[in-house]
Amino acid sequence: MARAREALMTSDVRPDEDGAVTPSGRQRPPGDRVALRGDLRAALPDAGAAVTVTVLVFALLWARMESGASDTVAVMPFMDDPGTYWMYLLSQAFGWSALLWAWGTVMLGLLLSGPRPARLPVSRQVLERWHRTTSLTTMALMFAHALMFAAELVRYETKADWAERVWAAFADTFVPGWYDSGTGRVAIPIGQGALYLAVPLGLLFYVRHRIGANTWRRLHRFVIVVYVLSVWHTLLYGTNVWYGEWPRTVLWLLQLPVTLLLLLRLLRPARRAERLGPPGGSAALPGWWVRAAGRVAVAAVVVGLVVVAVSGRDGGRDRPTHPPATAPHAQETD
Repeated sequence: MARAREALMTSDVRPDEDGAVTPSGRQRPPGDRVALRGDLRAALPDAGAAVTVTVLVFALLWARMESGASDTVAVMPFMDDPGTYWMYLLSQAFGWSALLWAWGTVMLGLLLSGPRPARLPVSRQVLERWHRTTSLTTMALMFAHALMFAAELVRYETKADWAERVWAAFADTFVPGWYDSGTGRVAIPIGQGALYLAVPLGLLFYVRHRIGANTWRRLHRFVIVVYVLSVWHTLLYGTNVWYGEWPRTVLWLLQLPVTLLLLLRLLRPARRAERLGPPGGSAALPGWWVRAAGRVAVAAVVVGLVVVAVSGRDGGRDRPTHPPATAPHAQETD
């Protein structure tokens, strides 16, 4: 029995809705290193597409800064020089690509874990591989976003020596609570939380045969928290969606299909054990109430997103007549 359970965890088999085990074809490699290596190779075309999108976003941000239409310059007028602040623009471009890829991988995950569509354009195995490769690409984009932000801080701190500049940039970017300027005091720790949760949650798949399939499945559900933190970080700190105008509203609207799929996945889970059922049934009553509260909360978010779209009140700031001229991070002085 123990050997059969271990074989189930290490092979590509899934329990269907009535609890029967159905093999999906060939088994996965017995070692997690082989599976991760294979997915890294499979992620190369996806990563190439992500780099292409990042370059296009970077070019757009550069052109808008040169033309005077950049919202980043409206927030921080001293940055009206793309040649000087190109690393900051590249950090923004990586951030937007990371959010787009995070949106895609979450949508794929919800599609795979919810009620199974009658028809899919590709096989379920292909969708699962896309979900894994886009997840790996998202982690790389998030790290590149943070790394270019740190590089910009190193360039900016001209008053300190190299060791101090590198340490200050590292701490401001990667140490929670260290950055102490403006909105970043809240927004940057939120982004750090998304990054530090994304990496272990994304890589746990490759050791699921060691921690157990049920444990991995429970932990993997927190991936949605990573996505929520990423969107929250963007809404707080993304100068391109700083003001209450159409780009911010579009960002809100993009969350509507995510929440709808999440609500559908909660209301009609593919696994019978996750179905809500009547209170007082096989599930413990406190757990039943937690699950019911989760469904109500997600439904409330769907309603909230519709209200935001209809009313136009998306939490954005009013564009000032005279933009502030303050720097995002005070330089060190001798």
